[in-house]
Amino acid sequence: MLAVRLDADLEARLNAVAKQTGQSKSYIARKALQDSIDELEDIAAAVEALRTNDPSQNVSLAEVKRRLGLVD
Repeated sequence: MLAVRLDADLEARLNAVAKQTGQSKSYIARKALQDSIDELEDIAAAVEALRTNDPSQNVSLAEVKRRLGLVD
């Protein structure tokens, strides 16, 4: 269980969205948190991939097109 304090503006926005969509505030907050965590995990994975990237393995877009047979 998690309790979160919201400032008045955010709480008003949450209430408005809940009313407009017919969804519960709990559902909207849970969905927003899930989406945010998903995005943060993607960012962390991208940063790690960049950190461990071996530049000698990089290829140009032209080379990718050539390898895929996309060159005219």
